[in-house]
Amino acid sequence: METFSSAQKESWLSWFLKGILFLGFFILLARAIELQIIKGSYYRDLAEGNRLRTIVIPAPRGQILDRNGKVLVDNKMDYFNFTLTPKLSMEAKKADSPNEESIAIWTRHYPLGEKFAHVSGYLGEVNSKEVGKVNPQCKEKGVRKLGSMVGRGGLEEYYDCLLRGIDGEELLEVDTFGKKIRTFARKNPKNGQDLTTTIDIGLQNAVSLRLTGKRGAIVASDPNGEILAIYSSPSYDPNLFASSENQNKNKLQSILDDKSMPLFNRAISGLYHPGSIFKMVTATAALESKVIDKDFTYEDKGIIIVNDFSYTNWYFTQYGRTEGIINLPRAIARSTDTFFYNLGELTGIDTIVEWAKNFGLNEKTGIDLVSESKGLVPSPEWKKAVIGERWFLGNTFHVAIGQGDLLVTPLAANMAVAALIKGELCVPHINADIEKSCKSLAISKENLEIIKEGMKGACSQGGTAYPFFDFTPEVACKTGTAETSKEDTTHAWFTVYAPIDNPEIVLTILVEEGGEGSSEAAPIARDILEYWFRRKSNEN
Repeated sequence: METFSSAQKESWLSWFLKGILFLGFFILLARAIELQIIKGSYYRDLAEGNRLRTIVIPAPRGQILDRNGKVLVDNKMDYFNFTLTPKLSMEAKKADSPNEESIAIWTRHYPLGEKFAHVSGYLGEVNSKEVGKVNPQCKEKGVRKLGSMVGRGGLEEYYDCLLRGIDGEELLEVDTFGKKIRTFARKNPKNGQDLTTTIDIGLQNAVSLRLTGKRGAIVASDPNGEILAIYSSPSYDPNLFASSENQNKNKLQSILDDKSMPLFNRAISGLYHPGSIFKMVTATAALESKVIDKDFTYEDKGIIIVNDFSYTNWYFTQYGRTEGIINLPRAIARSTDTFFYNLGELTGIDTIVEWAKNFGLNEKTGIDLVSESKGLVPSPEWKKAVIGERWFLGNTFHVAIGQGDLLVTPLAANMAVAALIKGELCVPHINADIEKSCKSLAISKENLEIIKEGMKGACSQGGTAYPFFDFTPEVACKTGTAETSKEDTTHAWFTVYAPIDNPEIVLTILVEEGGEGSSEAAPIARDILEYWFRRKSNEN
């Protein structure tokens, strides 16, 4: 028989269980209301987000073309399939062949490879400081996104805004396995603009072959500053930066570790003692300041002694011989150091410095490439401020022949030589749409003719540039052999313009630690000019 206490206990337990059941139902109902009504839109968006994926479609960059419309830098189209990863991100895999699920992606292609690398530059992925930021020069291109590519070095960086397009997007619906179901929406990318350059692709190819196994630079331009070819050696393949393959990563690391610095653009960033090619600046300073005239002569005795220091001429040092009585054109043709020591003393360092600056040798040339270095034209004030020493006559001697602390880039040297053709200093440029920018140096025609006569003599019988004694057409040139900090080690220079009476090409060669300009740099220049004029003859 059920007692009162047991019935009471059963009643309490029943109500307790009913209470728990009711509470559970209330919680489930509240949760359902929260999911369906209060946060329903949030979870619908979240579910939609898991179902939809946005794929960025990189815009093709503009092509880089030579002066005749031939392709220097191009784009290559590859197809990729996108799938959902376990972490709910989209993974791209290159497709062997295009299919319905593929998306076309453009990658940068450099057909000339190492031959044009320092001019073209390359593409690199945006870094953490660039992500989410806008280039103020082209705000319309939008923010830089994670994984997007921007120009690094050369024309790619300098004209990044011009070459860069506007990326497109594709909105995809995917299943739970990440497989594409359909395309919801698509915004097509907008191509970047093409860049037509002043480069001659044939000459660029020819130039790049002449420094194999050597360190140095070659610059070729017309008299108005249009760059026809420019090359730095050693070089690198910019295509390696456009690919993420492991073997390319290893090659890139070897480039970075290479002590010969293949990424360094010696043509515009390398600073070197110019040696005897600077003597035309000294000659111009002396003529224009009227310290000397066309009738000035000097007797070379092979050596000049100042106090306990002796300054010799190369002809005396190597062969024990002297030049005798010579004028300025002969001194340029024979590169007579003692003549220019004397000329430096007569002219004075301040006037030489002034004219070196007139030729733009203390500044950047202004070429449309990144990372250009400006030259160094030492003066008494500079030496006192930087080195803490006063200026001596020996310092003037050294500068007068292109030595001492004087430093220039091969590009600046080429610009200065081009200025001797018409007495105009023209800013070098590679973009064909840039109008020429020249300023008059106010050098008299008579003085320009005197210097030209000397440069003509350098490439004629008895001059220092013996590889050009029989060259046709006639040219004006100057050799240079610049001493370095290493004993018995010199930079080899050669600069030339041709034809002498109606110049169309100005060419400057530097072979770093290459020896004598006459034997190392001049033969390279001859090969290049033979190609240039032979091709022009065939075209005609």
